[in-house]
Amino acid sequence: MTTFRLADTGDTLDIRIEELVIAGWAGREQAGIDEHIAELKAIGVTPPSTTPLFYRVAADQLTTAQAIQVLGSQSSGEVEVVLIGTPEGTLVGIGSDHTDREAEAWSVAHAKQVCAKPVADTVWWLGDVIDHWDRLQMTSWATIDGREMLYQQGPVTGLLHPAELLRRFGLHTPALKPGQAMLCGTLPVTGGVRPAEAFRMRLTDPLNDRSLQHHYSIQSLPVVL
Repeated sequence: MTTFRLADTGDTLDIRIEELVIAGWAGREQAGIDEHIAELKAIGVTPPSTTPLFYRVAADQLTTAQAIQVLGSQSSGEVEVVLIGTPEGTLVGIGSDHTDREAEAWSVAHAKQVCAKPVADTVWWLGDVIDHWDRLQMTSWATIDGREMLYQQGPVTGLLHPAELLRRFGLHTPALKPGQAMLCGTLPVTGGVRPAEAFRMRLTDPLNDRSLQHHYSIQSLPVVL
């Protein structure tokens, strides 16, 4: 059971995540998809068979913790909007598709499965932002060699609108089923995909002058042969 807090009211919701989906290659324009494919191809990742792709990940990989453990030193985060289905409607938050980059070179699906998916525990209702969705902005920062630097930044217009993304997932309304959670795609990286010691991310709603944020540290476990 994961506890989320509504930013506007402070009310809490206990949600049992039963299905976790990672929407990969979910750009709105082909140019953006091609840019992300080129980024990952540079580190040995095979291009996708089609776009978008919906990777299934163990539901217990979703976490609101502020620290995760990973095997080895070649993993990194990616800022993504998160959608979470509840009986009352769909929530929207911010999270990271933390991924093992070494494993990604031979299996994207496996690489996504082996890392936790950190998400903020504070959320909005999707219905409160859907009418001005394209005004939202995503930003991430990575701490590399002890120094925090801008890693990703841009509007959500680079990614499929939730209504279209969920339609392609097979749903007829822009709402997830209770217990489903989906990470909805990422932005290009400034300076190339690379590992970090910590990752910070933010989703900004400039129309209502508010934001959702999360920060987590990454502990690398030794690879024993």
